[in-house]
Amino acid sequence: MAADTSLDADQILADANQQLAEEIAGLDALENEPGEDGSGVHRFWSALWPKAAAIGLALLGWQVVVWTHWKPEYILPGPNKVFPALWDMSRSGVLWDAVGTTMRRAVTGFAIAVLVGCCIGLLVSTFRLARVAFGSLITGLQTMPSVAWFPLALVLFKQSEAAIFFVIVLGAAPSIANGLLTGVDNIPPLLTRAGRVLGAGRVAQIRYVVLPGALPSFISGLRQGWAFAWRSLLAGELLVIIANKPSIGSRLDFDRQFNDYPSMMAMMLVILLLGVLIDSLVFTQLDRAILRRRGLVPTR
Repeated sequence: MAADTSLDADQILADANQQLAEEIAGLDALENEPGEDGSGVHRFWSALWPKAAAIGLALLGWQVVVWTHWKPEYILPGPNKVFPALWDMSRSGVLWDAVGTTMRRAVTGFAIAVLVGCCIGLLVSTFRLARVAFGSLITGLQTMPSVAWFPLALVLFKQSEAAIFFVIVLGAAPSIANGLLTGVDNIPPLLTRAGRVLGAGRVAQIRYVVLPGALPSFISGLRQGWAFAWRSLLAGELLVIIANKPSIGSRLDFDRQFNDYPSMMAMMLVILLLGVLIDSLVFTQLDRAILRRRGLVPTR
């Protein structure tokens, strides 16, 4: 009798577990978008075709402008002349030398800007007196055009990479600091009080409460800081040309001076492509990772 009762209980428990699993599977199905099969090919194509269509429309619009003969074709060349010039630069290695120099400067300058911006942001967000003293100054520096710093940079550092890094940091660091400040300001007070109740000191409060809570706004500040750094870098390479160090900016200036307009526009396409790739492969992925970790986007 006791054995039968045990078997019945086990059967009831198994049926309950099966029913619960079916209900959970039904809720998961509701979260999926209609028609989404979850396959890698489908997701890849869904992400690819809008970008491909936009590129196609842009190329078509470019060619239409050339067909209107608004400017002579030797001044405003079409894709049929620009893409062969890009291929020639790629095959000769000129393109890769220029891209390598520019990307090295971009990564180095942006890394310094992140370090400076984080230090300033943490200092100003932690001490109220620092917020009152430097808060408006950071915003003012952010709104100042990067090219306005180059006369001072050239006076201080002459024609050198230090002048370029100087302007990159001044252009990007305020945006990064403001992103961190905004994130800290938007942290719910309940979280900071909970950290204090649990015994977190100042350093632990910053490590486990402030930085995780400010992360979404901080990533937005990094993205904006990168945009400022990229623009500052290309402006600097147009003004500060260093011998034996070919870069994208110096190639642009040389092509303009020698009236090689197909190569000039090819380098402009490279600048655009690099900006899109870095945003898509770095900052967009960081945004998705943070949102997914917080349960704000589907995990599949």
